[in-house]
Amino acid sequence: MNLVLRERLPDLSRRLLDRLRPMVAGKLKPGMNEYAEQIFIYCCFDREKVKALELEHPMVGIVVYGQKEVWLGDRMQAFGPGSVFVLPAGVALDAVNAPDEATGYYVALRLDVAGLPEGIAPLSTAERLEGGATGCFGLPLGEDLVEALCHAAATIADGAVSETIKRLRMTEVLALLRPLPEARPLFRQSLSEEIAWLIATAPSEAWSVAEVAAELGIGASTLRRRLSSEGTSFRAVLRRERLKAGQNAIASGASAIAAAEAAGYASRSHFSRRFRETFGTSPSGRR
Repeated sequence: MNLVLRERLPDLSRRLLDRLRPMVAGKLKPGMNEYAEQIFIYCCFDREKVKALELEHPMVGIVVYGQKEVWLGDRMQAFGPGSVFVLPAGVALDAVNAPDEATGYYVALRLDVAGLPEGIAPLSTAERLEGGATGCFGLPLGEDLVEALCHAAATIADGAVSETIKRLRMTEVLALLRPLPEARPLFRQSLSEEIAWLIATAPSEAWSVAEVAAELGIGASTLRRRLSSEGTSFRAVLRRERLKAGQNAIASGASAIAAAEAAGYASRSHFSRRFRETFGTSPSGRR
């Protein structure tokens, strides 16, 4: 069976499976099995159809055994062993999981993307309007992506590895996926998150609603209205991101004065007051 499988699979898919199949060995229980935070193994022994599936977070999926069909309306996409795909959050999809004829089970590795790590940009308004390969979930494999996926899966599943290293491995995967139109569902964020990322690129700049709205290609009133529907405001997002910049500066060894400047505060006392309100301590570390 393995020899036949090797003949039929593309080289990169086969390499991916050779690395991931040992990870799922011994963990094949029916249903969703949490391997580690962010990583899950889904297994079933009978063909099943899931209707109107809506994910809370977008995900990267890798079929390890069997075949997965994803239906968006009347359009179907099928993914066999070694296939990598992305599914969006909040979109009703139908899915069919078909067990492998030789092994008798369907197995997929699922990597949830609950939020974007620092340094990975969300989709811009222009990118969302472009559409790209909307509805196409399969990802093209490359050697770098195969290596990054295997490293991320192994690292995140290892309880002895620090959270910093796990975030780094996830960042490597997302950095490779960011240019791909098929991966765009992973990078769709709320408006407040998109604004936060923009402000974080230059927290000391004198951002205004009008300026940010122009950067995002929407009207200022639309920006305010959409932020209100998300339960926040432009001022709240601006303050949060500036204070985070100040906190990062302090953590890097900057003085309170330098941290205030990095966060865009002209007044050190104002910065110190806001810093204490948010973090419970002054920039100097005194409570």
